[in-house]
Amino acid sequence: MRKLEFRSDTMTRPTPAMRDAMRDAEVGDDMCGEDPTVNRLEAMAADLLGKEAGLFVPSGVFGNQCAIAVHARPGEEVVVSETAHVVEHEQGASAALSGVQLRTVEPRAASYLTAAEIAPRIRVDLEDVHIPRTALVVLENALADGTVMPLDAMREVRELTNRHGIKVHLDGARLFNAALALGVEAKEIAALVDSVSFCLSKGLGAPVGSVLCGAREFVRLARRRRKVMGGAMRQAGVLAAPGIVALTEGMARLRVDHENARLLAGLFSSIPGITLDLASVRTNMVYCRVRKDGRSEQGLVDFLAARGILVYPALQWGLRFVTSCEVDEDDVRALAAAVADYMEV
Repeated sequence: MRKLEFRSDTMTRPTPAMRDAMRDAEVGDDMCGEDPTVNRLEAMAADLLGKEAGLFVPSGVFGNQCAIAVHARPGEEVVVSETAHVVEHEQGASAALSGVQLRTVEPRAASYLTAAEIAPRIRVDLEDVHIPRTALVVLENALADGTVMPLDAMREVRELTNRHGIKVHLDGARLFNAALALGVEAKEIAALVDSVSFCLSKGLGAPVGSVLCGAREFVRLARRRRKVMGGAMRQAGVLAAPGIVALTEGMARLRVDHENARLLAGLFSSIPGITLDLASVRTNMVYCRVRKDGRSEQGLVDFLAARGILVYPALQWGLRFVTSCEVDEDDVRALAAAVADYMEV
């Protein structure tokens, strides 16, 4: 029985075009800057984001941690949302690898940190020997709950950090989903930060990799950091090649994923006992809650699994369903029908 994959867009498998590109990739030693396919991917990514240079890295975590290490010194402080990926899903890497202190802040006005919430946490008084210096703010776009951070909110953070000489890194794992939801080019988002990483291996469909982009000197230092973190990938063109396909062909698919997510949300909204906020469905994620006596979110997960529909256990925002190139409209309707069956049993 074919399983329907709604756990995450990280589950996407390479397309035939990606497999062909991997087979035919021209390669060289990337540590010597001699892999033409890696060089092409990095240049393409930098151009798309309006940055001077790019660096191919194995994962989004790798890109975020390279950026933090370049922007902040050991003992310095990084202001970040307490729900951010670097806090929740990177195993304390910022402390372990860079020796920095994460100052986590609970977003209250929205799912993202606002300039007003960040401002009181900035510490730049070097005369006070008791406090660490704030070196960096880390933002996310798109956000873990499937929403996006508006450009105006990002501009306010940028203005605040500029006044204090603080850098901003954007964890843009699903950057192109955010750009689509906001109706802008990705470079308009990237223009508001000093560095940005994005995943090739999520909605874009490549099997592995992320790209970290920024100023040329920043990328030079990040490349050194990649080396010390074990990122000497040598003939990495076979991995970079599907990333190029993702950037040339995969972005068109994101629109379909967003449409399927909105379709799913609409179908869920008509099922008694399933609650969700339709307005919050901005990208390829749908979160919902089970609100019916005798029914539970874990029960729904188990029920779906028995029907070959894969969903992660509930997160803090509820049950998450992620659309991607692994599912189509018929799969979305099959999922909604299965959820309706569970709620009616």
